Order: sequence, then structure tokens, then C-alpha cells
Amino acid sequence: MRIIARNVLVSFWSTHPGAKVSLERWYKLVRAAHWTSTDEVQKPASNAKVLNRERVRFEIAGGNHRLVAAFDFRRQIIFVKFIGTHAEYDRIDALTVSQF
Repeated sequence: MRIIARNVLVSFWSTHPGAKVSLERWYKLVRAAHWTSTDEVQKPASNAKVLNRERVRFEIAGGNHRLVAAFDFRRQIIFVKFIGTHAEYDRIDALTVSQF
């Protein structure tokens, strides 16, 4: 899948270095994937929670951080909609957030 936008991940881990390894692992997993539905996302990413037909929340760095992504399965694109700490995630609506 194509990930929009990797620079967001790099910017986040530059200010939260503890998330770098987990985000790099997540990036490699998603980049190599060819998912066709949110159900398929949960198989290799057991820490993922399906929010609706297009959005999935991922736990990063053992749950210290959250990443919300929107999928366009037909075009094989994933859009990073939010990345932040667990506390920041608790203050947003994951179904409508568009941080970037």
C-alpha cells in the first residue's frame, strides 16, 4: 500500500524518539501489505482496532501512542489522519479527525 504521508511519521518520531522503532515497523508492514478490507488489517496487526469501514486505529510503542489511518482499498492508499500520545487520542473523535 502507498502511505500518505511518511513525513508525518518522521516528524512525530523526531519529537517522540521512543516511537521510532514501532513506527518504522508499522510503516514496513503497511507498505508491504495488499489489504482489501479492514478485516484483513487485523490479521497481521493484532493491536489494530477497526473503527468503521475505512478507518483503523493502531497502537504504537506498546500503546503509548495512537495512529488513526483511513484506507482507500481500491486504490491501495492509506492516509495517516492522526498520530499522537494516548492522552491526545482520548481528546479527539477518531472517526472524523484529520490532523494532517
